[in-house]
Amino acid sequence: ILRNLIQCKSFNCCIGDGISRESSPFINSAEMDRGNMYEGKNMALFEEEMDSNPMVSSLLNKLANYTNVTQGVVEHEADEDSKRKEVKVPRMGTFIGVYLPCLQNILGVILFLRLTWIVGTAGVLESFIIVFMCCACTMLTAISMSAIATNGVVPAGGSYYMISRSLGPEFGGAVGLCFYLGTTFAGAMYILGTIEILLTYISPSAAIFKAEEVGEETEAMLNNMRVYGTCIIVLMAIVVFVGVKYVNKLALVFLACVILSIIAIYAGVIKTAIDPPDFPICLLGNRTLSKRSFDVCAKFTEGNNETKTTNLWLLFCNSSSPTAMCDDYFSLNNVTEIQGIPGILSGVLIGKSENNLWSTYSEKGSIVEKKNQPSVSGSEDLKIGGRPYVFTDIMTYFTVLVGIYFPSVTGIMAGSNRSGDLKDAQKSIPTGTILAISTTSFIYLSCIVLFGACIEGVVLRDKFGEAVNGNLVVGTLAWPSPWVIVIGSFFSTCGAGLQSLTGAPRLLQAIARDGIVPFIQVFGHGKANGEPTWALLLTAAICEIGILIASLDNVAPILSMFFLMCYMFVNLACAVQTLLRTPNWRPRFKYYHWTLSFLGMSLCLALMFICSWYYALIAMLIAGCIYKYIEYRGAEKEWGDGIRGLSLNAARYALLRVEDGPPHTKNWRPQLLVLLNLDCEQLVKHPRLLSFTSQLKAGKGLTIVGSVLQGTYLDKCVETQKAEEVCRTLMGVEKTKGFCQIVVSPSFRDGISHLIQSAGLGGMKHNTVLMAWPQSWKQTENHFSWKNFVDTVRETTAAQQALLVAKNIDLFPTNQERFTEGNIDVWWIVHDGGMLMLLPFLLRQHKVWRKCKMRIFTVAQMDDNSIQMKKDLQMFLYHLRLNAEVEVVEMHNSDISAYTYERTLMMEQRSQMLKQMQLSKNEREREIQSITDESRGSVRRKSCSCPQSIGQDVQALLNNDYEKEEVAQLIHDRNTASRSAPAVKASVAAAMPEKVQMTWTKEKFVAEKHKNKDTSVSGFKDIFNMKPNQSNVRRMHTAVKLNGVVLNKSQHAQLVLLNMPGPPKNRKGDENYMEFLEVLTEGLDRVLLVRGSGREVITIYS
Repeated sequence: ILRNLIQCKSFNCCIGDGISRESSPFINSAEMDRGNMYEGKNMALFEEEMDSNPMVSSLLNKLANYTNVTQGVVEHEADEDSKRKEVKVPRMGTFIGVYLPCLQNILGVILFLRLTWIVGTAGVLESFIIVFMCCACTMLTAISMSAIATNGVVPAGGSYYMISRSLGPEFGGAVGLCFYLGTTFAGAMYILGTIEILLTYISPSAAIFKAEEVGEETEAMLNNMRVYGTCIIVLMAIVVFVGVKYVNKLALVFLACVILSIIAIYAGVIKTAIDPPDFPICLLGNRTLSKRSFDVCAKFTEGNNETKTTNLWLLFCNSSSPTAMCDDYFSLNNVTEIQGIPGILSGVLIGKSENNLWSTYSEKGSIVEKKNQPSVSGSEDLKIGGRPYVFTDIMTYFTVLVGIYFPSVTGIMAGSNRSGDLKDAQKSIPTGTILAISTTSFIYLSCIVLFGACIEGVVLRDKFGEAVNGNLVVGTLAWPSPWVIVIGSFFSTCGAGLQSLTGAPRLLQAIARDGIVPFIQVFGHGKANGEPTWALLLTAAICEIGILIASLDNVAPILSMFFLMCYMFVNLACAVQTLLRTPNWRPRFKYYHWTLSFLGMSLCLALMFICSWYYALIAMLIAGCIYKYIEYRGAEKEWGDGIRGLSLNAARYALLRVEDGPPHTKNWRPQLLVLLNLDCEQLVKHPRLLSFTSQLKAGKGLTIVGSVLQGTYLDKCVETQKAEEVCRTLMGVEKTKGFCQIVVSPSFRDGISHLIQSAGLGGMKHNTVLMAWPQSWKQTENHFSWKNFVDTVRETTAAQQALLVAKNIDLFPTNQERFTEGNIDVWWIVHDGGMLMLLPFLLRQHKVWRKCKMRIFTVAQMDDNSIQMKKDLQMFLYHLRLNAEVEVVEMHNSDISAYTYERTLMMEQRSQMLKQMQLSKNEREREIQSITDESRGSVRRKSCSCPQSIGQDVQALLNNDYEKEEVAQLIHDRNTASRSAPAVKASVAAAMPEKVQMTWTKEKFVAEKHKNKDTSVSGFKDIFNMKPNQSNVRRMHTAVKLNGVVLNKSQHAQLVLLNMPGPPKNRKGDENYMEFLEVLTEGLDRVLLVRGSGREVITIYS
């Protein structure tokens, strides 16, 4: 047995499917090493598929050793094991990995610099509403984010990764860039907050620009912001470029500053109940005075038994004399002093007189006044701007405060950005993020109530603490010293700015390396260690734009827009995935619902327009432009996103709606099935057919490009894919929007029939077939092409579909050509439902045919009134709203010419010859079939015989080369059929009742052959004695006369549209039908034969 096996292997015996691995029972030496991986695993049955389908054990091993890579650098699904470096196993838990980073990012500059001012301006109730809305928005977003983050592995990149993989590259790129812009402007806001703390509360003398005149303080402050901000951005960019690891290490220090500051605030609140701090506020009447310019809150001081005027007196009067001329309001009102921090038990929150419960909005430049304080109004001084009052620097109303406050609740993505460093990301991200939002929401809401209960209203509305000697307002409440808050907030804002400049470039690098936005791909490059150098430069440049704005109150609404848009799409992603119920949507976080996501999305959209409607529109315009740019120029990405699933659901719904019935005549447009011919290399023979398709369709309606490959699908699978790729590429070049469908069929005729019957889906089916005229139908090697063509005409008629046949298609214009003049001539012979009228109108919508004029010709017989016909046709076109020249051509009766008679005779002689040749071929097939049956019988009796001997015996009997070729092909086909499918052989035998079973000898075969040859010779002699059929003569007469008329009028037209006559009901005259069409269109360059579907496609009604 072993010797036989070795011998079989050496002679390459066919075992199995002929695959080398199955050609021998042994594994050859080249495969031994590879085979070792299957040893002892009992998996030899599956080893052929191990390359594409790995064993479960190896798959689980890879998943268990999964290490997170920087998002966007390499897709985690395609990360190569050879490039993956050893990393420490992540051990960060919920508290360190998610809770504290979120806490640090959420609490920040707005809490220390603006929250007291928001409470004083909006009142405790409205401030509570503002904070509750913003916190509810982030909480709902966190629930949606938790569902997405726990639905599989989320690499670093956070919200960008989640949105892009859930909503597709277009939404992902648009929202990712908006999130990047938001993070960048957040860095600018933190830097402006740092400078404000430095120049207002720590070292006011460090200001470079000083106010030379009264009222220039604000402008000087903005210029200082710009200069210092630019310097700090450069410094921070250098720090980030040189040592980003030190920024990360200092994160805990910055967080400690924030936590200590908040603890100091709560400690100060408790202390006010026992011993309120002493921060007196000076009021003139009910107006708050700035104590930067004077020290004593009084008009006069007494000392040494004399009364002296104070510095305050000099600010309102023209001299220090008690009798000096003073400001009218100063003279009529007394100066009083009240406590700025009366304490939590003082009743300022819900007191009977003035309380902090209600809002106090004001215009820009208004004086901060204490309500219900006695005041006598005098004649207003024109120089009121120079008085030491506390003024409001911006106009305040509810929506402005929402835009300024919202950045203080951003930063909820910090945990999801660190998913690769977490021990159990799918557990830690939801828990840590929601706990952090709950904690910060409690801090914000409690601070609103405590600020309103402890601090006087005029102090709360004093944005820069001018009434409390230039102290930070929230610092006056803190214990043990205001400097705890000042220093803590300074370092926390510095740290937040550094982290923004660290995180934003990495986000931009991730988007750039994903390759979805081509023009930012340069920012994907960086240093050798992966640091995003170019992205850092762009981030610093955009940050500088925020610095040049210079006002924290103006920058905050800008970044609010971008963050709100990002959160809105996170909610949308969760809602879409939940509603679609895609099989891959299996988040471990179960406490979500699509209604919560939809509510969060609606709240984000509402907050965008509440903050600033024009900023919202600008942000949406930016996102929309990026979306369309990615859609138009971006790289093709398939991430299994929800928008694709949504499109499929919408398409299914629309298809079911369309299925209700056929379209109304007003909605009818040609839905094309374009039949292409492919050569042996699967290249398109007539690419101009697709050019004409795009000119006719202009991207509207349905276009299906179909073709047929002969053979079986198993044998032609690779060729089918290549042909489909070629067709799709050509469709892209010709800008033909549609679908491609390649059918493999044993015969070309059956494949065309399958396409006509089954192309399309539901109501989205074609109603028109477009094909090229078979130019070589007369050639002997294409003796089946005209049969296929005529059968296609019959099938489209049976399917009630229109048919367009383009003759001389290679002369048709490309999409780049332009006709500057010329005509599109329509020859309306019979009514076809209006197709002939509609097609020129559609063509003239395209720029190729736009300058061509439309002319309509119709034919009048002897009995017709041609003048009335022209009037009726003009009226018909007027009602159809079509502009065209009208001409009625009269065709007089005339005798049949000798040319027509001769042409008909030649046509019939040719047809008769083809039939004789076909008949003799059928007889030869029957003879060869008998020989083949006899030979197969001998093969069955002799197992050692070879099938090639059959062909040799038959070839020895034949002398004609053509017959040899036919016999060889026939035997090959028969043998292939008998070897591959016995059932097919049986059906073929059943379909040939004329086959005669008999025993043949050489002598009998030669005698029968000469007998058939004599019969065929006599048949060919009869051809030259035949007379033409009178019906064919009449048809030829019509074709010749009509062709003459068309040539006379339309020989130089750019395109001629003609009614296409139907094929004869008697199939014996099919080849004559082709000749009639050839004569009809002879001498014309571009012809479109049109055959209607039998229904009206154009209407005069609106």
